[in-house]
Parts: sequence; C-alpha cells; structure tokens
Amino acid sequence: MTDAFDPRLLAQSWPAPAKPRPIVTFGAGSIVGDAHLPAYRKAGFPVAGLYDPDHAKSGKLAEKWGVTAFRSVGEAAAVKDAIFDLATPPGRHAEVLKALPDGAVALIQKPMGNYLGEATEILEICRAKKLKAAVNFQLRFAPMMLALKDAIAKGWLGEVVDFDAWLALATPWQLWEFLLKAPRVEIAMHSIHYLDLIRQLLGDPKGVHAKTLGHPNHKVAQTRTSAILDYGDTVRCALSINHDHKFGRWHQACEFRICGTEGAAYVKLGLNLDYPRGEPDVLEIYPKGGSDWVSVPLTGEWFPDAFVGRMANVQRFASGEDNELVSSVEDAWNTMALVEAAYKSSAAPATPLAEKP
Repeated sequence: MTDAFDPRLLAQSWPAPAKPRPIVTFGAGSIVGDAHLPAYRKAGFPVAGLYDPDHAKSGKLAEKWGVTAFRSVGEAAAVKDAIFDLATPPGRHAEVLKALPDGAVALIQKPMGNYLGEATEILEICRAKKLKAAVNFQLRFAPMMLALKDAIAKGWLGEVVDFDAWLALATPWQLWEFLLKAPRVEIAMHSIHYLDLIRQLLGDPKGVHAKTLGHPNHKVAQTRTSAILDYGDTVRCALSINHDHKFGRWHQACEFRICGTEGAAYVKLGLNLDYPRGEPDVLEIYPKGGSDWVSVPLTGEWFPDAFVGRMANVQRFASGEDNELVSSVEDAWNTMALVEAAYKSSAAPATPLAEKP
C-alpha cells in the first residue's frame, strides 16, 4: 500500500435527505420485500403504503411491514408530496406514470420498458407531465461501485482502458414469474445493470457486438450473453455472462476487472452468488504507485444499501439538495438504446467464414 492511497477515504454512500418525503410503492413482488422496503426502513424513509393489483399479495406484504395497502392506482397516486416508487413490470410503467399528478417525483424500476419504443413512450410521458423521474439503476449506488467510481475519479487507476465482466453462476429465474415467459430476459433484466454502470464509467460506446441465447435445459428466453462494447482503439470492454453454471459454487463467479494505465480494480458482486442470500461484496484496488492489491473495507452491500442511495438521490433532488438526478429518464433512455442495439446485434448474422478455394 502506498502512503497516499487510503481505501477508507473512498466514498461509499449517498448523503441522506434532510426531510424525506413519504414513499408510495407500486408493486408487491419479491424485489419490494427483498430490497425496497428493507432499504427504506434501514434509512428511516417513511413509506405511506403500496399498491398491487393482486390485493391479497399487497395486503400480506403491507401487513408485514406495517404500511397501508391501497385499493387502487388512483388512491395510491393521490398521496400528497409523495415519491412514487414504481416496482412494476416494464410493460406497466407507462400506465402508472399517466396516473400520477403532473410534476410528481417518480423512481421507475428498470428496465425503462420492454423495448426502446416503450422507453421512448415513457420518456415522452415524463416530459409531457413534467415528472421528475429517474430509473432504478441502483448498482451505481452500491457501496463497492461508489468507491470504485471515486477511485477512478481521483486518478488511482490512471486512464481506464479495460473492463471485463465475467459471470458464471446459477440464477433462480423462478423468483420472477413474469420473466418466465418474457421475450427479452438476460440483457434487458440483468446485464442492463452492467451496461448502465459501464456507461457511467466510460461513457456511451460507438456500438456493440452481442450474442444472447437461452439454454436447452429450460424455457427462459435468454440466460447467456457475450458482448463487446466498441470504445475505439484504446478501451477494451467485454462481458461474458452465463446464468446456467449449475455445477456447484467452486468455479462460479460474478466479478469485474477494471484496468487502467496506472492501476486496476477487482470487484466481486456477492449478491448474485446464491441469490437472494448472497455473499459479501469485494472491492480490491491496485493503486497508482502501489506495489500490491489493497482491500477496500466496504460499509454495506448491494442489497439493500444501493436502494438506500438510489432513493436518497431522488429525495434530495426533489427537495433541491442535489443538483443532479442520477439516471434520469433522459440518461436512462441511452442505456435502453444500448440494450436495444445489443439485441439487434444478436439477431443479425455473424461475419461468415471465407469459403475454401
């Protein structure tokens, strides 16, 4: 470890809002019980209640967390000065946004629609209704990723020239029933987190080469993806994703390797290993001028702490405490454009081999 680099000085959390507004959640699926509500309780954010068209499900979850179960979208949308938290399937976002009062503040679960066309519709709704809306790309707010971003910003890696994402694990897709018959799954619902994070760190790529496919052992549309993002002749960015590595923990992996001209970082995303119980996250940095890897003591995990930071930014933007709404619908649309380009690339034929003379 160098004298200058102190991993304890890296930012890992988002400032809390001074006077958080009440939160109204749309949806009562597993992500709400596993992440949204635990995060808001941990942060001390007030939850006014939740709504789901499955009243039995929403009533049970509301009772568990001691909040109101609203009986209609209109009743939920009528809560004054609320932050509207859409934990709805992507195809339902637009109708909920239309029901919100003009000028409302909303946090929309990713993805921003099933297709780029739906993302454009959502963007237009938000513009027309003057909604202050962001998309819940909460990986940006995970303690490990905030620290990584801070380390890069402070120059500890030099210029980032290499980003590798490697996943070989077993994901329990059955936890999300609506995904089992969805036409787009792996990139749209999972790797979208990584594509969004990469955009934050490296900017928008020139394009993408991708192949995404399913597996003969099940009927989920896609669970395996290989992708290369084109950042020109200096930066190499590649993702290798396999959710069907169901052969025990020993050789499973969920990790990023980020290399710069003068340093490097290693990230283990522990949540995805044995989800939703998960394992501890890991961030290690080989800093500029250093001679070995340095472990960064993390003060929290992806779940639920990233959801705390994500909501904190929305709350603070609503009150004027933050000037930037991170992952606003304007920015999130660009992530959706990258997702769309990846699917188009996957559907296009590969460069054929030359025929032997």
